[in-house]
Amino acid sequence: MPKRTAPTAADKPLLRIIPLGGVGEIGKNMYVFEYGEEIVVIDCGLMFPDEEMFGIDLVVPDVTYLRENRHKVKAFLITHAHEDHVGGLPYVLPEFPGVPVYASTLARGLLGNKIREHKLNKNPLLAFEPGQTVRIGAFEATPFRIGHSIPDAMGIALRTPVGVVVHTGDFKFDHTPVDGKLSDFHALAKLGEEGVLCLLSDSTRAENPGYTPSERTVGEAFREIMEPLEGRVIVATFASNIARIQQVFDAAASFKRKVAVIGRSMEQNVRIATDLGYLAYDPGILVAKDRIRDVPDGQLVIATTGAQGEPMAGLARMANRDHRFVEIGPGDTVIVSASPIPGNEESVARTIDNLFKNGANVYYHAIRRAHVSGHASQEELKLMLGLTKPRYFIPMHGEFRMLVQHGRLAAEVGVDPENIFIIENGQPIEFGADGVARRGTPVPAGYVFVDGLSVGEVGDVVLRDRRALANDGMFLVVVTVDKQTGALIGRPEIITRGFIAGEDDPLIAAAVERVRDAIHTRGEHTGEIALLKTQIKDGLSRFLYERTKRRPMVFPVVVLV
Repeated sequence: MPKRTAPTAADKPLLRIIPLGGVGEIGKNMYVFEYGEEIVVIDCGLMFPDEEMFGIDLVVPDVTYLRENRHKVKAFLITHAHEDHVGGLPYVLPEFPGVPVYASTLARGLLGNKIREHKLNKNPLLAFEPGQTVRIGAFEATPFRIGHSIPDAMGIALRTPVGVVVHTGDFKFDHTPVDGKLSDFHALAKLGEEGVLCLLSDSTRAENPGYTPSERTVGEAFREIMEPLEGRVIVATFASNIARIQQVFDAAASFKRKVAVIGRSMEQNVRIATDLGYLAYDPGILVAKDRIRDVPDGQLVIATTGAQGEPMAGLARMANRDHRFVEIGPGDTVIVSASPIPGNEESVARTIDNLFKNGANVYYHAIRRAHVSGHASQEELKLMLGLTKPRYFIPMHGEFRMLVQHGRLAAEVGVDPENIFIIENGQPIEFGADGVARRGTPVPAGYVFVDGLSVGEVGDVVLRDRRALANDGMFLVVVTVDKQTGALIGRPEIITRGFIAGEDDPLIAAAVERVRDAIHTRGEHTGEIALLKTQIKDGLSRFLYERTKRRPMVFPVVVLV
């Protein structure tokens, strides 16, 4: 009987790390870890559209690679409950029935609400708490506590047959957190001693020197602003920033003010966080939004959504005098407790302008810092690298310049520059059994657009058309042609939108003549509507560009009679 030989390193599966979102951008974080026939996914977030994505509500990761390997997907692991880490789940989970989602207590509470709204009941939501190890096939996942702007934020140590991979999640090292729960330095140092094959670390503030201030400084700012005021105080922040909401309650209690919570997502999150024990306040301090008018202005604080200028959120509606319960006026003070996310600057500025127009005094990021980031600055990033001592390093969660800067920091603290991978979405990094890494063949990792109830139906072509319509308008031409002779019957009718306003414009009359010229009798081929449409479209497009230097979308409609 032939002697069996032990499998060599070349025969063993590769460990593959593949970002499907979150590198080269802020948002839609999703990181795939694959070993042999098993895949675990860390986070599944969304991104808000930029101004060029006309009509798009949300952007979620392209999961084509996971769909093609559906049988391998064993679990989704959640680091924390911010939308850029969990917001994509309702759009992705339906493709992976039965695959469990592991999350912390607060994340499960907030996700449970989202899952009920989207009627998702085929994916069990399982406990995943700091220090608890979960075995998932070839992987062992152990979360560790980390500081951020939401309670229960975690990094994840993923032990694999090839080595230990550490995913930091979003983090900063806050030594005086609002909830008193410190980052687990001991767990990080222990991982460093064990040996970390690869570190994936948050790069959001890799350009910022020093340390990110503690969340407690925001509470101090709230109190300093509120103390001399005699009118209402409106604080706008992220609905998921539970620590910030806690500080609104604490500051209000300091000055014996009541608190009203306004905004659907914030009301839900406050209720869930209170039920789970993550928000602590005297129940008597809370006032229902429909009872606001019963509270004297000097005794009221309103916590609301809309710090990013979202048009349908509480603050923007108040600023536009379109809110059912709150009308902004002189004597009101508004604290915008957030910095604009890249791409939202105009929306935020417009909301602040409208608040000032209504007579309010506004404290915002450029005037008074009533906000601190939840992300680590350079010295904290170096400390993370120093504690974990990784052999390989992949900066994540940041725009490309942030990733590059983070890579430079890693080189400064001793990571071999050859072992630092600055990658884009869809670029796998593969580790052999000997722990040596290389770049793999890229996989699909584009944008999937959510537009109303449609997910993925709007693609690049539709967006291109929407941009063209927004930039140059449209020109609809209706012509009636004799089916037998091909002769034009009556006058072509032209309808424009977003191009010129009136039918009396001389350009319309000239365009009608150009349409007439473009139509030729074609003998045996008079029934070829497609050819006739092409003649009209080409002739009219050239004419409009010659006369206006604009390229509206031309839509010919040919009616045969």
